[in-house]
Amino acid sequence: MAPKARVDAAASVQPLRLEIGEVRQRKPRSQAGRAEAKAAAKMNSVEWKELQVGMDEQWPLPQYMNGERGSTKFREETYYTVTRWQTETRIQYRPHAKAPGSKSHIRYEEYSKATTVGEALALGTWPVDWCWDYERGFIKILGPIRDEPIDTSKITDESILTDVDRAIEYWYRRELARNFGLSLKDLSVGRGSSESIPMRAHRLVAQRGAKQRLEAADRECRRITAEDVRLTLQEWGFAKNASRENVRPEGQEYVFSDTVGLLRDRQGDIHVTSSAKSYPEVVRLLNKYLSDHMPAEMAGFKWTSLNLNCNYAAKLHRDGSNFGPSFLAAFGDFEGGQLNAWPDDDRHVDKLEHLKD
Repeated sequence: MAPKARVDAAASVQPLRLEIGEVRQRKPRSQAGRAEAKAAAKMNSVEWKELQVGMDEQWPLPQYMNGERGSTKFREETYYTVTRWQTETRIQYRPHAKAPGSKSHIRYEEYSKATTVGEALALGTWPVDWCWDYERGFIKILGPIRDEPIDTSKITDESILTDVDRAIEYWYRRELARNFGLSLKDLSVGRGSSESIPMRAHRLVAQRGAKQRLEAADRECRRITAEDVRLTLQEWGFAKNASRENVRPEGQEYVFSDTVGLLRDRQGDIHVTSSAKSYPEVVRLLNKYLSDHMPAEMAGFKWTSLNLNCNYAAKLHRDGSNFGPSFLAAFGDFEGGQLNAWPDDDRHVDKLEHLKD
């Protein structure tokens, strides 16, 4: 393999992030059925207010809400929580959380009887309701929940999917498309794909952003900047890579790490990675940054691959597949990030910690 350039993204980038897109204005609340809802209420407002005494303390908001009730745009932590729920996840609803006199009160009084997510779905609620109620402290999660959100692209036997699984997957795909300005067709991920749906969404956004930044640089007759790279990497959906044992910090099961460009597989075959072919503008922007900022004394440096890393400090390691020198650059808001290197390492020392001596 030819030399490799490594790009470290030190900005805080997470695989699930829904912060792009304009906040939609809420439609005026419909008054239709208000009289019927008021008549159907099992209590009046005075009785309801008496029942609310002490409830906020017993049913606090999620800690990440910082004391602020949710809005029409859900937090990324909420998405990450709700997309891990299962049919059998046990839940508890706050009693009589919604004020009488509204249709939501009548509906809530019915579905709040649910004790599992499966029952909540059967009683007519949907993931959007779960997010709304969870951000307001109306739901307590008693478990169990998945370690990671369900990824239907990795499931070969669809018969094992429950109604809850299908509801979450369908809803979340639509949320990603709406928030990122993508089409549902764009988010199609084939069975057995190495990409999850959220990863696909983030990479499409990074591809779109990289294209815009490249066009802006051409239009302004300027070089690609570090800020161009930072923004692109912040949008990129990093893979959870469990195979990089040589760099993975102790106690971690994976690191956020991708290789784009040429890659040699375990059979020894060299091929272009699918990410490089699917998101060419991202690769072009990173390559152009390196070309634009290459030191004069290294003008002849060539590379075949880019290794993208995010949010981890690699443990002491020795690269095994590089040929020749590597270039490294770090981007983002971080502290530390120094690089220690042993250029005189002749590979005769087996225990790398002895190189420090």
